[in-house]
Amino acid sequence: MFWRGVWGYLPANIVQGVVGFGAIWIFTRLLSADDFGRYALAFSVVTLAHVAVFSWLEAAMARYWAAQTPGHSMAAHFASLYRTAFILIAVFVPVAGVILWLLPLDNLFKIAIGVGLAGCPARCLAKLAQERFRAAGEVSRSAMLDMATTVGGLIIGVGFALAGAGGAAPLLGLGLAPLCALPFILPGELRQARQGVVEIERLKTYAAYGYPIAASLTLAVVLASTDRFLLAIFLNEAAVGAYHAGYSIANRTLDVLFLWLGAAGQPALVMALERGGVAQLKVAALEQASTFFLIGIPAAAGVALVARPLAEVMIGEGLREMATTITPWIALSALLYGLTAYYFGQAFTLGQRTRLLLVAMIVPASANVVLNLLLIPRFGVIGAAWATAASFGLGMVVTLLMGRRVLALPIPWDCLIRCLIATGLMTLVVHAIPPIGGFFELMVDASVGAIVYGAAAVFMNAAGVRDLLGRLYKRFKLRSVPA
Repeated sequence: MFWRGVWGYLPANIVQGVVGFGAIWIFTRLLSADDFGRYALAFSVVTLAHVAVFSWLEAAMARYWAAQTPGHSMAAHFASLYRTAFILIAVFVPVAGVILWLLPLDNLFKIAIGVGLAGCPARCLAKLAQERFRAAGEVSRSAMLDMATTVGGLIIGVGFALAGAGGAAPLLGLGLAPLCALPFILPGELRQARQGVVEIERLKTYAAYGYPIAASLTLAVVLASTDRFLLAIFLNEAAVGAYHAGYSIANRTLDVLFLWLGAAGQPALVMALERGGVAQLKVAALEQASTFFLIGIPAAAGVALVARPLAEVMIGEGLREMATTITPWIALSALLYGLTAYYFGQAFTLGQRTRLLLVAMIVPASANVVLNLLLIPRFGVIGAAWATAASFGLGMVVTLLMGRRVLALPIPWDCLIRCLIATGLMTLVVHAIPPIGGFFELMVDASVGAIVYGAAAVFMNAAGVRDLLGRLYKRFKLRSVPA
């Protein structure tokens, strides 16, 4: 199931990567530094609101679908989640509107936040359907929905940016794209809930599982966004825009990779545990961890190595220089968070001990606030990047140690060492290439780095990649032999 999902979600994640980089390239040019900063701050607020209110439903859909049986149980599952979602939406919209109206914020900032909050209900309903598709192994439907909302969101956002919507433009795209998708996906999902009833005990179980995840995700968002608010307080919105631009190009690369692997990996781990027990789970987990190391480690190092030419290509001139300095640190942060959220943190969700996940996130979130308060006034934007990397590193260590008390997921140390050696060789070679600037340097560095790392990984058989290539070659030879 894991590898079927990996290949099935590949097109969607290619689209995610292209659109993510395209959005940075476009919006850092169409929006002023201040408007881009307002968008970054508003996006953080909207993400916090969505996670706090709706994400527990999405987590419950992902975790408990596989445990249902056809008939009453499945219908009650859908009814409990979707009807609760509509109740939350009915409360969320007016309450969020009143709170925003009362807050003493700049009007342009209020508009951006309000637009983003208005899109939360549609994103919740679309996400519920997507989590169901993933849990059921309907890879193509999940991938198509993801691609449609991603591309649609960019197109709509660019249109509003050209129309002069300022910092609200990208958020309009993020809300309207899933709203346009709902007529195609929501009726089929609601039909499965029609014969079911809302079961209070079931919802209590889902809430006990999902709310700690929502709270931990809230802390993760705090961990990733505290620096922006403190930069706005100590510096200005333009500094927030530069930081968000550099953060985005580094984090987006790793985030797309881990989302890709996690979209296939999390349902596969749940299915392995539910159908094969702990023994089968550890086999699946070892395979996934090796894949994360094989792809994630060189990707983070690669982003750090090409920080300057990548910024020259992707980011508008007014935000470029400052963004370049933070990219390597954010790449490290993204790697640490990806391993934490998509692998080590799975111990809590698989073991249904999600309250411990919340505890594990409190430590790095608290450390992040303290470190930002200490480092931003003295070092500015680079201080925020240092604080982020240190906090995510602390979070991974705490999650790893606590998670082993719940469900000890294996660590393929041999694979880790080989991937680090291959990445070190790649780094030495890329550093030796003379800097020439711009797109050509980016392509040369990326191509040479990929070739060197790939050759080293195959030579050392990191994550069994040489064995895999051998099996694929034999299969190809067998198919090419005439019958």
